[in-house]
Amino acid sequence: MYILAYLDRYGYPVLILIAGALADFYRGSNGECGSIGYGIATAYAKEGANLVLTGRNVQKLTDAKEELEAKYGIKVLPVQADVSAGSDNEAIVQNVVKQAIDTFGRIDVLINNAQASASGVTIADHTTEQFDLAVYSGLYAAFYYMKACYPYLKETKGSVINFASGAGLFGNFGQCAYAAAKEGIRGLTRVAATEWGPDGINVKTLYVLWHGPHSWRNSSRHIPMLSRKTSRCLLWDITATWRRRSAASAYSWLLPTSSI
Repeated sequence: MYILAYLDRYGYPVLILIAGALADFYRGSNGECGSIGYGIATAYAKEGANLVLTGRNVQKLTDAKEELEAKYGIKVLPVQADVSAGSDNEAIVQNVVKQAIDTFGRIDVLINNAQASASGVTIADHTTEQFDLAVYSGLYAAFYYMKACYPYLKETKGSVINFASGAGLFGNFGQCAYAAAKEGIRGLTRVAATEWGPDGINVKTLYVLWHGPHSWRNSSRHIPMLSRKTSRCLLWDITATWRRRSAASAYSWLLPTSSI
């Protein structure tokens, strides 16, 4: 399993900070919580990792904390935080990191999952506020969290996992701001891979791609190994670091979401 592979080299409880852990969070009809970020949190919790979860909604954070602690016996620190235009974002992120260090004393993995956007709005109709929504919640948030966590990740030889999207690769209609933010995150990740590889920090970008009958025509030329008969969500890992001076490398493979 890809996500949990990070835990293989730790012989002790680790601390995972998931920024925007509750993006697209919901509570299903069976009462259980869900979202991509929450799925990642659950995977780490099953392996015994303690968690810091950030989000805008206090009730959702509380629900996630209660469920994860009850099910897996780990400790969860929920912190309300929102990176947005007009806010003192550096101070907001520093507060999250300070609480993480004060509570757990370390940060082993940073996961930047937060992203908001106004989907379906064309470039001609996009407002500055809508563009800011995507860039601040995604790109700026990743930048601030990476910058604030860097000293602690250097100490633990930790990892950074950022999320990009096929919207940027394939030029999805009506997703200009979202695509711009995600492509910015991809570039930021590559630079961090180059700069932080010598420090022993592993930096990766993951793409969450949905492939079905309607998306095949658009993406098959980019990912020819996918079967036309399948319709599934995939994680595509395209950027990684090696712990040596030539830190930046790019390679790709596909993983089903069951790997999380």
